[in-house]
Amino acid sequence: MNDDTTEIRLALPKGRMQAGILDLLAGAGIHITVSARGYRPSLSLPGFEAKLLKPQNVVEMLAAGSRDLGFAGADWVTELDADLVELLDTGLDSVGIVAAAPVDLVQDGQLPKRHLVVASELERITTDWIRSKGLDATFVRTYGATEVFPPEDADVIVDVTATGETLEANKLVIVEELFRSSTRLFASPGALANPAKKARIDELLLLLTSVLEARRRMMVEVNVPADILEDVIAILPGMGEPTMAPLHGGTGYAVKAAVLKKDLTRIIPEIKRRGGTDIVVTELSQIVP
Repeated sequence: MNDDTTEIRLALPKGRMQAGILDLLAGAGIHITVSARGYRPSLSLPGFEAKLLKPQNVVEMLAAGSRDLGFAGADWVTELDADLVELLDTGLDSVGIVAAAPVDLVQDGQLPKRHLVVASELERITTDWIRSKGLDATFVRTYGATEVFPPEDADVIVDVTATGETLEANKLVIVEELFRSSTRLFASPGALANPAKKARIDELLLLLTSVLEARRRMMVEVNVPADILEDVIAILPGMGEPTMAPLHGGTGYAVKAAVLKKDLTRIIPEIKRRGGTDIVVTELSQIVP
């Protein structure tokens, strides 16, 4: 479907992914108002219009070119073999696509060497896995609640799992993780081929990336005497050179650096040990390099 307009047609998934996406957009200053029954939410970003679709339909409409941009799970893009361009992995809704079977069926982590019935909603992914493993198996298509099929109606399932709790509750054990999936931002190739649309998409991508980067970091501020400045700076692995400002009276410097959250438990005590004082750690909302 060809469209010469510059308005970006954004597809948003209904269901469990929606809250995380709306929160991400809000972090970038983009607010979406969704009515209880409406499918066309209002969007505070000029030049964009949005529509709510089921996750599978987001992928299908992007592939058809009736939507320019959309958030979808990587599993459904793989399942539908859609020719889309992945722009951003938000890291939201991270799940594993796994093959699982009843505990009693699995020996030393292996499936038995016999004919198996494998059930899943994900037909393409599952049949590709069956072929790659050389299994003697029959595929059964499910329509939700795949975990209830074993042991009476299937030997093995291929399903999405976040924590594994549902599998465990149904006495299933993971045999293999096929791949990882998460909520990602995809574009139709046609939209990116339109220079005006691509420019708008790049602007949105910049905003979203700035929020995701900020979520990974904290701003650390510390007062440092001049004679130990380099010692303290050496342990501040920010995004570049730290920001410094002279303290009143020339007694030292105020140093600021955006530090990875995972490093804070190591860095804060070390700053103190090296002589830094008045350490302040604050949340960040956006980081644009």
